[in-house]
Amino acid sequence: MTAPVRVSDASGPSLDVQLPPLTPWFRRVFKHPLLMHYNRLIALVWAANLAALWYGLADGDGIGAQSLSYAALANFTLAVVVRQQYVINAFFWLATRAPVTWPLRIRWTLAKVYHFGGLHVGGTTSGTLWFLALLPVLMHTGAPGEVIAVSCALGVLLATMITTALPWFRSRFHDHFEKVHRFGGWSVLLLFWAQTVLVVTDRDDSPASAPEVWLLGLVTFSVALPWLRLRKVPIVIDRPSSHVALTHFDHGVTPFAGSSTAISRKPLVEWHSFANVPAPGRTGFRLTISRAGDWTGSFIDDAPSHVWVKGITTAGVANIETLFTKVVYVATGSGIGPCLPHLLAQKVPARLVWATRAPRRTYGDALVDEILAVQPDALVWDTSEHGKPDMVALAYAAYRDFGAEAVICISNKKLTWRVVHGLERRGIPAYGAIWDS
Repeated sequence: MTAPVRVSDASGPSLDVQLPPLTPWFRRVFKHPLLMHYNRLIALVWAANLAALWYGLADGDGIGAQSLSYAALANFTLAVVVRQQYVINAFFWLATRAPVTWPLRIRWTLAKVYHFGGLHVGGTTSGTLWFLALLPVLMHTGAPGEVIAVSCALGVLLATMITTALPWFRSRFHDHFEKVHRFGGWSVLLLFWAQTVLVVTDRDDSPASAPEVWLLGLVTFSVALPWLRLRKVPIVIDRPSSHVALTHFDHGVTPFAGSSTAISRKPLVEWHSFANVPAPGRTGFRLTISRAGDWTGSFIDDAPSHVWVKGITTAGVANIETLFTKVVYVATGSGIGPCLPHLLAQKVPARLVWATRAPRRTYGDALVDEILAVQPDALVWDTSEHGKPDMVALAYAAYRDFGAEAVICISNKKLTWRVVHGLERRGIPAYGAIWDS
């Protein structure tokens, strides 16, 4: 294994790694987390809705119930469709069509495609506000009692889902957030259908000519599609240590490198996504599942023989590697899982920096040797022997020495953002998950 090299860090000696200076403030300000592309997309959707609101109010007659309803449903359709697995894969496919001969500034922006969740947030928040504005209009215009009752129930559910999706709640009570979103989302869909049937019937319209019927049909199809592929599949688990379960799948699916699969032991309760690790020349794939909570701990200690899967494999952040001539992968712990398929596929010249506790004892000789076979120059930092390094400095040193164009970091939320924003503020393209699910 490559001997680790210590760089600048608060607890030990330092190597001469001089980070580049910060970019000028007028460029650096756009790299602040509050202005990342995810939030810019939220703002874009809000701006479009404000423009629609201004246009609707411009004639002085106000906005009618039907227009409010259409605006709400259009936003909810956007929010649901952009989360559809086929749409996500299409986003990544389109964004990565750009050749590496294009200017780096353009490719830098295209690689932020994984921030598409901002469209989801912008659509759900805007749709909820339009719908809440609809309620008093329905009451004022004397809508049928059953329409008002269903609409009020919808308003309560939508407000509850928005509240439980706020970052402070989602991070502290993620299991509750997931259940509220799943069962609340299904309930909202059913109530929307009930409201639509009541309204269309009251208008004496033909269902085929009602726009809300077509939009709801699209939303329903988008939500149902992954569940139509629900199945229980056999797995084989290797446990090189009590910290990791290397889970092998071979049920007729060999996913593309950089995709993920959602698995569950109780499909109506909770789902967990992990990066697929296909091996060239072999069918099936692996998931690297590390102990990181109650569910993963139970999975490792009480290994199942089968799990549930649904939908299709979905592109992940590291798929943007093909937009660059060379990349550096920075991983900590089980973050090696999402990096490994790209390292094995060798589509793009890459250099690995991996900081983890006792890699051979934790992940087994076979996996570590597999990594070093394709990454003989990798920096593997054993934190049990050398402590925690300064990952920003390690990432920059690898970026500089390898002549890379971008850095992709797969780690926990705090460290990922430290590396990504620490490098981007210095003019270096850097990417990592944004935990918006």
